Formats: sequence, structure tokens, C-alpha cells
Amino acid sequence: MSTSPKGIWKIIGASSVGTLIEWYDFYIFGSLATVIATQFFPQTNPTAALLSTLATFAAGFIVRPFGALVFGRLGDLVGRKYTFLLTLIIMGGSTFAIGLVPSYESIGFAAPVIVLLLRLLQGLALGGEYGGAATYVAEHAPPNKRGYYTSWIQTTATLGLFVSLGVILLVRHGLDSDVNVSIQKFNDWGWRIPFLVSIVLVGISVYIRLKMKESPLFARIKSEGKISANPLKESFGHKTNLKMVLLALFGATMGQGVVWYTGQFYAQSFIETVCKIDFEQSRTMLIWAILFATPFFVVFGSWSDRVGRKWIMLAGMFLAIVFYRPIYQQFLDLSDTTVYQTQTPASIGEPVVHTDKINGQTIITTSIVKTFNNGFAYTEKSRDTLFAGASQPVADAAPVYTEKKLPTPVYWQFVFLIFVQVIFVTMVYGPIAAFLVEMFPTRIRYTSMSLPYHIGNGVFGGLTPFIALLLTTINTGDKLVGLMYPVIVSFVCLVIGAVYISNKTDPDVSD
Repeated sequence: MSTSPKGIWKIIGASSVGTLIEWYDFYIFGSLATVIATQFFPQTNPTAALLSTLATFAAGFIVRPFGALVFGRLGDLVGRKYTFLLTLIIMGGSTFAIGLVPSYESIGFAAPVIVLLLRLLQGLALGGEYGGAATYVAEHAPPNKRGYYTSWIQTTATLGLFVSLGVILLVRHGLDSDVNVSIQKFNDWGWRIPFLVSIVLVGISVYIRLKMKESPLFARIKSEGKISANPLKESFGHKTNLKMVLLALFGATMGQGVVWYTGQFYAQSFIETVCKIDFEQSRTMLIWAILFATPFFVVFGSWSDRVGRKWIMLAGMFLAIVFYRPIYQQFLDLSDTTVYQTQTPASIGEPVVHTDKINGQTIITTSIVKTFNNGFAYTEKSRDTLFAGASQPVADAAPVYTEKKLPTPVYWQFVFLIFVQVIFVTMVYGPIAAFLVEMFPTRIRYTSMSLPYHIGNGVFGGLTPFIALLLTTINTGDKLVGLMYPVIVSFVCLVIGAVYISNKTDPDVSD
């Protein structure tokens, strides 16, 4: 059973708006990780604070499979429409509440605990959202265009990230006419605005979704009394269906998850924390890359209707395995300041000196902005310690070069390298909704497809930035060691998928 072309676009629009907003809500936390680390965690160890923030971010992903079970069961018992209406309200309320949580300085360790609880609610809600939206669209779509129509749902995650970055940059520069003052205000309290405005977007989406009708396939089996009495038992208690769930996880979504989060989250984290690129440039690079690459979700989704889902997804994993390390090595080479340290800068800013007293010692940090003829600029930070009773400070270590601003040609090289990674994302992600929908019958589809998707994306994929940064922290000698995680997971998934997954598309998803 399929819907008219005009009707299917209304369905895609209603499903996509809500899903986009949920991803926006979810992504602003990750995009503001470095700022949030200063707000909700003690600053005695900035690296530990950032790791704690990323761990809190990852916690939202880890609980997504539980959300998939809870809301998947609800969706197969009650219906698609009301279930992902509920997930939208939970997600939006949690995001709004994060914008209201007092800082660590105000309420101590209660701050990170509250934020963690809200992140868990976000993860639970997102665990029920995607399966509902993908199932809802697929159950309205004609068989020969299922990959094409469901791929529009895939764009919402990337567009949610795009919108979150855009809102962050607009707020960051709109708080004061003086750019530096505006940025300081953003870091102090303006970061809350992207969280708070999300409630308006959620309200609009709830209104749109209230006008949606139930999926015709679900409505039919409900009227015929064929709804599963126990979707969880039927999905995971029967050997045949459990085998398909495990195959979907280890042969598709696991690799898809790590490719997704490497290309769009670890890339940003690496550029900002390892390459030390300026906050604004690191965000706008990602925005341009996403803008250029997003149409390819639909390209590969549509192509999968003609050639099958399997090899497109596995090709994306293979390309990621081969090209990740060369791409990230280019990031390092293009942002290397070594060649500039022997050159005379075109201009040198006034030194900015900041002092802190820690355990009776005075820490003196001096920052100087240096700009070179080709447009490359960075902030050189040196740190000296004046010990109690001493007359002269002692240099702690060699200067650190941060807040790098790349010249235009190099900036666009970065954009291209991120764009290539997002192309890998579109290959693994564009066909995945149709692939998962076709694996399971209508009566248990919401439950069955949601679990492997959210374990693959939420656990394997969502942990990518945290594990990669942790590996880099442990092995400081190799800045690319963090890539081992997505490469190994992608390789395992590639082998399992190539051997066991069928490339045939299922023309009938009715039951």
C-alpha cells in the first residue's frame, strides 16, 4: 500500500521537521562540548573536564538502545504517530531544561549530575524517534522508491547538525557589537540561548505532527487484530528474527555508526582540540562541507532502489578505512605551525597577560596573536610559574600555538577533506532506513529495526569521539591513534556485511 506523490511529501515533511529538531536538540550539546566543559565541571584539569563532557554526551547515546526498546514496543502496540510525538516532547523538554541548569560554580557537583540525567532523557527519546519516522515514511512509500523517500529522513540528522552550528554562530556574534565582548558573553551565559530557543521549534513540530494520520499498514493490521501482543518477545525471543537483528547490527549499523560520528563529530573535535583551529573556522568548515554533501544522502538512497542497499553501504565503510588516516594526516600537515616559527610575522598583537594563584604559586599565562603574510595567524601562549619566595618566574614548557586561523586556500582544503568524509557518511547512511525496514515485518518493525540501529549508532557510533580522544590522551605520541577505533569497527562490519547480508531489496514490506 503506498500513498500518492503529493501525500508522501507531506508525510516526509511532517516526519522530517520533527526529526530535524530532535537532532538539533541532541547536537547542540556536542557542538558546545568545550564551552559546556567550563560550565558544569571543575576547571582544575581542563582535559579531564572535556573528557567528562564527552562522556556525558556519550551517555545520551548509550541509553538510545533502551529508548528503542521502550518506544519501539510502544510504537508496535499503540502506533507510530503518537509514539514519536511523545519522543519529541521528551527531547524538547530535556533540551530546554539544560539551558536552565545552574553552573558548577553555583551548585557544585549537582550541576553535572542534572545535566547527565537530562542527557539520558534525550538519549531515550532519540532512541524512539528515528525508528518511528523511518517506519512511518517507508510504510507510505511505493516499493520502487523506498530508498529514495526514506533517504530524506536521513538528511535530517545532518541538517540538524547544520542548524545547530548556524544558531551557535549567530548567537555567538549577535550578543554585542564588539566581537570579543560578544564571544565572552556567549561563553559566560549566551551558550544557553540555543538550548532555550529549541522549545519554540519543538512547539511548531508538535503542532505539525498532531495533524498526521497513522501509518496505513499499521492501521490495517490493527483493524485486523494482527498487532503483536509482545513485540519484544517476538523480536528477540524468536531465533529467526533475532538472527536478523544481530545481522543488521554487526553487518550494517555498527560500521555505519562509526563512519557517521567520525565524519561529523570526531572531525570537528580533532580540528578544534588537536589541530587547534579557531572556534569559528572549525564550525564554518563543517557547515560548508555538510551543505555540499547533504544532497548525496538522496543520491545514494535513490541509487539503492536500483542496485541494492548492501554494496553502497559497504563501499562507504571501505573508503573510510582506506582514507581516514591520510585525511587526518593532511589536517595535521596543513595546520602545522613549525614553518612559521622561524619567520617574521607581518603583525604582532599586544600581549595579554593572565595570572592565577594555585597552591601558593602564581601561574602567568601570556598570549600573543601573530599574523603572517599569507594570512595564517595563531595565538602563541607561554606559561611561567612564579614559585613562593622566588623573585623570577620559571618557564613551564615550550609555547603552545592555539586559535589558528587558516589562509583562504588552506581553509577550503579543510572543507574538502571534511566533505569527503561526509560523502562516506551519505553512502552508509542514505540506504540504511530502507535496508532496515525491509528486514522486518510490520507487526514488530518499529521494535526490531530500532534496536540494532541505536546500538550501532548510539553505542558504537556515539562513543567514537570519546574513545578516540581517550586513545589520543593515553598515547600522546601518535595524534592519529584515535582513528584505530572507527577503522577496526568498520573493518569488522565490512567483513560480516560482505559475507552475510543480501543485496536484494524487498518489494513488499506489508508483513
